[in-house]
Amino acid sequence: MWAKAGRGGDGSAGFRREKFVPKGGPDGGDGGNGGNIIVQVNPQLNNLQHLRYSPHHFAKHGGGGRGAQCSGKRGQDEVIEVPPGTTIYRLPTDDENFERAADENQKQLLYDLTEPGKTFILCAGGRGGWGNTHFKTSVNRAPTRADTGRLGEKGQFIFELKSIADAGLVGYPNAGKSSLLRTLSAARPKVAPYPFTTLEPMIGVVEFEDYTRITVADIPGLIEGAHEGIGLGHDFLRHIERCRLLVFVLDMAGSEGRDPNSDFEKLRTELSLYQPELGKRPFIVVANKMDLSGAKENLAAFKKRFRRPTVAISTENGVGLNDLRALLKVKTLA
Repeated sequence: MWAKAGRGGDGSAGFRREKFVPKGGPDGGDGGNGGNIIVQVNPQLNNLQHLRYSPHHFAKHGGGGRGAQCSGKRGQDEVIEVPPGTTIYRLPTDDENFERAADENQKQLLYDLTEPGKTFILCAGGRGGWGNTHFKTSVNRAPTRADTGRLGEKGQFIFELKSIADAGLVGYPNAGKSSLLRTLSAARPKVAPYPFTTLEPMIGVVEFEDYTRITVADIPGLIEGAHEGIGLGHDFLRHIERCRLLVFVLDMAGSEGRDPNSDFEKLRTELSLYQPELGKRPFIVVANKMDLSGAKENLAAFKKRFRRPTVAISTENGVGLNDLRALLKVKTLA
């Protein structure tokens, strides 16, 4: 995304001239300051889709100064709203070619926005130029000098969203994560009998009888090599970084021709390779699709091999969902 603050208005080099005041002296006003590029964290947003088709943001220029010491109008600010969890990076730019495509490997972290309502200036507007009244001295009583307005700050930036949620659903495509989120919360992610239905993270709110609540994120399905960016791996994995609890959702019936034991090992490996800290993050295992044939045998083999907290569920008939809700509450609100 390219952003450019407004230029400051030019100062005025005017003089007071009235009927009985032929030599009233300088009265040029100052130019108005240019508008700022402002970023504001809006808790009502949960994605950056509104910025996808608006890659350029410009604030208004300040107005020029006028006679009678009238200052120019201040430039209007450009406000960019982002959801909590947005990370902003600056890219190096060429001053002679503002829109030159920069190397994303050279990006520099500017802000990590997690507080709702947070507001800051991304690019400051240029200061307005002084009118000639500022240059009047005992020696020079009629200065003709007036400053031009300063240029506003500009830059090329990358906005990345790292979802903020108490728990994140992690699994291979078509493991049933979206169906599970629909069952646990009021979120309505797309559900279909083919992989990669979810392309953007979805966040749902799970409410309990004591009126406490947690947020659960449905992370798009990972594939082997995701830590290297394969299959948009980095775009998906960054949404897991802020989750306090990881929920590995496994197709325990192996309905897609996969082995749940192998899936669990590969998912853990991908997370550790992407960020070693994720390999140490608290997690639970959800054995999904227990209503299908072969699921019970696979679950018994899984528990024998991995001694991990495991909840057997079926989003199709609702089996085990109450146990899962209770475990999520204990793990996230403890």
